Amino acid sequence: MFDLRRFTGRDMKLGDKLLEFNWGFLLLLTAISSIGFAMLYSVADGSFSPWALRQMIRFGAGVGIMLVVAMVDIRIWMRVAYPLYGVALALVLAVDIVGFKGMGAQRWLNLGFIQLQPSEIMKVALLLALARYFHGLAHDEVSRIRNLIVPLLMVVVPVGLVVKQPDLGTAILLTIAGGTIFFAAGLAWRYFIFSGIAVLAAIPVIWDRLHDYQRNRVFTFLDPERDPLGAGYHILQSKIALGSGGLFGKGFMQGTQAHLNFLPEKQTDFIFTMLGEELGFVGAMALLLLYAIVLGFSLNVALQCRNQFGRLLAMGVAVSFFFYVFINTAMVMGLLPVVGVPLPLVSYGGTAMLSLMFAFGLLMSCHIHRNVEISRGPTGFF
Repeated sequence: MFDLRRFTGRDMKLGDKLLEFNWGFLLLLTAISSIGFAMLYSVADGSFSPWALRQMIRFGAGVGIMLVVAMVDIRIWMRVAYPLYGVALALVLAVDIVGFKGMGAQRWLNLGFIQLQPSEIMKVALLLALARYFHGLAHDEVSRIRNLIVPLLMVVVPVGLVVKQPDLGTAILLTIAGGTIFFAAGLAWRYFIFSGIAVLAAIPVIWDRLHDYQRNRVFTFLDPERDPLGAGYHILQSKIALGSGGLFGKGFMQGTQAHLNFLPEKQTDFIFTMLGEELGFVGAMALLLLYAIVLGFSLNVALQCRNQFGRLLAMGVAVSFFFYVFINTAMVMGLLPVVGVPLPLVSYGGTAMLSLMFAFGLLMSCHIHRNVEISRGPTGFF
């Protein structure tokens, strides 16, 4: 007979886990996503098609994924961390072989019923694998060089594959996610200082290997006015839209920059700009406040976990989420170069939505099983 407890944990009943589930957190995610639905409805000039309805369906599926993932015992997730990483790495590698191009980059796999972006899945799988690895090390073992070879390869290999696609934004986020786990695990500061110096020294080599459009993005970031009708057009229009929103905005569906098609990619990368134009500074700050509450809850989950795996995983999810928000909002305001990072739960995108809800499911699993103690010894894969 099928035993649900085999997959949801032996120490807690399913009903107890549902009571432990933080439904207020899910309500908070729903509120943020609803803002996204409204903006996608506005982007389409008052129509649920083609973006808003699809995004609603994906969020509904994401909620189901989040609930299932949250019910699974955290020890199960620890055991399958390496296999999930292996699957994600194989999918990222498959992009280079059989992936198809879109918007000038080869980032997707066409599975028939869905177009999958494996790099989004890798963001979550990397957090799981690194948390699993460092859980097995004592604090004084983390900074030993021989113990850093494997986790460094875990980060470098997918980052290299993603850069090749090319997808610089996702590569940066993967690097940040990996660095977060290293930091939370207790890696000595000297390694971070050395890494920073190495990156600075490698800038000429990195610059030489960048694509022309990537160099143009840096030039445009430094001086958007140098090519106002070309490379600088997007960010200049974004700033105009944000500034024209004022304190309270022009009103829902009344944004001229967006609806007159001056604003590019307004359903994805620049959706925060559209929100700022229509709902103003107050609306933009309200959304950022909701994001801050999500971040605060996530960090609190990490602090409350009694096992190292849960602490590292929750911290990784929290910091990765923060940088998603920070990079996108700073990008559209001209504070960072445009790198193509979506706004969590708001920008249109299937794989990004589902992978983020999966990550929040893992976060909730850490919360539900926060008192579970896990030994540092080997636990196996299955």
